[in-house]
Amino acid sequence: MSYNAEIIAVGTELLLGNVVNTNARDLSEGLSELGLGVYHHTVVGDNPNRLREAVEIARSRADIIITTGGLGPTYDDLTKETLAACFGKKLVYHEDLGEELRAYFERRLSGMRMPESNLRQAHLPEDCTVLRNDCGTAPGCAFFAEGKHVIMLPGPPRECRAMFQGGAVPYLKALSDAEILSHNIHIFGMGESAVEERLSELMQKLTNPTLAPYAKTGEVMLRLTAKAENREEAEKMMAPVLKEVQATLGQVIYGIDTDSLEATVLGLLTEGGKTVATAESCTAGMLSMRLTDIPGASATFRGGVAAYANDVKTELLGVPADLIKEKGAVSEPVARAMAEGVRTRLGADFGLGITGIAGPDGGTEEKPVGTVFAALATAEGTFVRHLKLGTDRTRIRNMAAHHALDMLRRYLTNLPVETI
Repeated sequence: MSYNAEIIAVGTELLLGNVVNTNARDLSEGLSELGLGVYHHTVVGDNPNRLREAVEIARSRADIIITTGGLGPTYDDLTKETLAACFGKKLVYHEDLGEELRAYFERRLSGMRMPESNLRQAHLPEDCTVLRNDCGTAPGCAFFAEGKHVIMLPGPPRECRAMFQGGAVPYLKALSDAEILSHNIHIFGMGESAVEERLSELMQKLTNPTLAPYAKTGEVMLRLTAKAENREEAEKMMAPVLKEVQATLGQVIYGIDTDSLEATVLGLLTEGGKTVATAESCTAGMLSMRLTDIPGASATFRGGVAAYANDVKTELLGVPADLIKEKGAVSEPVARAMAEGVRTRLGADFGLGITGIAGPDGGTEEKPVGTVFAALATAEGTFVRHLKLGTDRTRIRNMAAHHALDMLRRYLTNLPVETI
């Protein structure tokens, strides 16, 4: 049987824009990997009547209803009560969950006395599957009633992600005898429309496995998914498709099932026992942050200099003042000097330099907003890309960091560096 799901996010703070609904994104990605279609997202405030309306609509069009939020101990946390009433279920107190709540306060909150109101969280719909919360106090649950599967998850993103993977995924997998397996193909250097154009014939003829593109910030991801009796059969089904995609797209594929471009680069550096240092102007530390967000980056990342001002470029990176005066801070020679300077001064195998005009001001006819130079300094020489990245400041900075990482990725895999 093919199931479809609907996600209902509960919380007035989401409607007011005080909190971004990242749970819907994370759950949709996870459900897609399980081969489950998500056709609707709904956001509703902490109001039982409006939540009931949302549930009634969802049950009319979805096989699986997943809610996030409203499982806390306060008066406005009414998700369980509302969902239980919608499906004619009583709330039952779970003694073991009550004891776990008390132990949580003792163990993780320095012996703080637990407010009795927290015991509300130990009440769950009768005959449900309890989903333990290893990151917080609110347990979730799953049950089947009136032909629908209902899963309730907590609102805090960290708790929601952990419970989805640890509890909801096994529950959902049990609904099918088949094994669903996916591979994520990560692409930088080709837009979604170009990727789809090259692969359109292949995607249209596939039914199992399937191949679907997803546009992400500065890059594209293809998800290849197969449904089979076991993992080995699923892998066998996907192998020729994966081979064809790799042959078609070639160098713009930077990884399969990797977390990010920076993770790919750090992995390559680690494999080769090499190090990198960064010198950034318009990105002001964004590149070094992306690298150091990954645990274990200290083994390969030497350090970074956010050289925003020209005198900092000169004093800390050794960029000649006359060069800046003659060519301008945003120029190929200065990017080259920044990369070479940080490589030498921080004792790294590779130096990455970025200088550009992120806007909204500062552009000229010769060098408009979006002009960026990214450089890679190596023992064999220095490479530079001259980029024109549009006018959106955030996109310019993100894409500049992407390009610097891609240059290093290409060098480490013996691909052309300056062109894509």
